[in-house]
Amino acid sequence: MTDRITGFIVVVLALAYFAGATTLSQPFFADPLGPKAFPMGIAAVAVVCGLVMLMKPDEEPAWPGLTTLLHIGYAVVALVLYAYGLKPLGFLVSTALVGTAVSYLISPNLRVSVLTGLGMSGGLFLLFKFVFGLSLFAFPRWLIG
Repeated sequence: MTDRITGFIVVVLALAYFAGATTLSQPFFADPLGPKAFPMGIAAVAVVCGLVMLMKPDEEPAWPGLTTLLHIGYAVVALVLYAYGLKPLGFLVSTALVGTAVSYLISPNLRVSVLTGLGMSGGLFLLFKFVFGLSLFAFPRWLIG
């Protein structure tokens, strides 16, 4: 029964996401596909996944234990704080912090988690800045002036 409820929720949210994508305006100089194609594609895949869950649910899904649910909640809180921390802390600091936190959840070794967070932060910054050409603030504005 839980798969059917989840499938229904996924379908409803995907349809709402699709409806939201239809309201995106077309910029003057834009890609031939426009800004609507990607979110509509994501919505279409989500609808298909939700319908599969509705039509062919698991007999009795196994729910994770309390520890796993607490780890998921911790990760969600860390990612929400990351979203709020990007602007005041800059990309490198906030990404290193959340990378360390999530890495510690996966493998509770503080030294390895800190190194993972720092490496992920630097690697993603280089990728987004120089490969994708995004304008990111590496450090907090108050620090670099």
